Amino acid sequence: MSTRPAAATPELAAYLRGTGAAEHPVLARIRQANAAHRMGKMAAAPEQAALIAWLARLIRAENCLEIGVFTGYSSTALALALPDSGRITACDINATYTAQARQAWLDAGVAHKITLHLQPALITLDELIARGRSGRYDLAFIDADKPPTPQYYERCLQLVRPGGIIAIDNVLLHGRVLREPEADDPPAVAVMRAFNAALTRDSRVLPLTLPLGDGLTLLIRQ
Repeated sequence: MSTRPAAATPELAAYLRGTGAAEHPVLARIRQANAAHRMGKMAAAPEQAALIAWLARLIRAENCLEIGVFTGYSSTALALALPDSGRITACDINATYTAQARQAWLDAGVAHKITLHLQPALITLDELIARGRSGRYDLAFIDADKPPTPQYYERCLQLVRPGGIIAIDNVLLHGRVLREPEADDPPAVAVMRAFNAALTRDSRVLPLTLPLGDGLTLLIRQ
């Protein structure tokens, strides 16, 4: 038995993608466009999106949250996994990027499942809480600006039901959270380093961090 994960290589990533379910044509198109996009690294990795969609099917999710949409890869993957009655509340502030997401949703036939809120996510999340939506969501995916991640997390803890899942992207920040603090570190590094440590002590969730993409933490709401 090996106690170490297989080394991540482009060849291994391609092999793993080939052993899972076939990528939807719209997802393939988004991924290819993101590869040429100057901000393409903002997108969730295909493996991350596939896992989140798989988990949504596993728990029979109906109501989901996505914080950070970009060009729509993960929201499209998640919407494809939901039943026709399923709904995603999506949060972003960039109308240009999300216009591409809207087109992808139309092309994939899932636009009716997704409501996009173009305003700071904390405003949307607080509005949902104020409207009595606490405990009404099955799954939340946090993949937005990193400094407010702890605030996004606390809101999602209120909104996601016990037994539901919270997924958080970019928890490794390309390995910078592992290093000693440096003077030129962006604020996100210290925030995510402290946040990752705090999750291990948070009795409200059961955490698991996976080396997918830039690091994906999965949490079961207790």
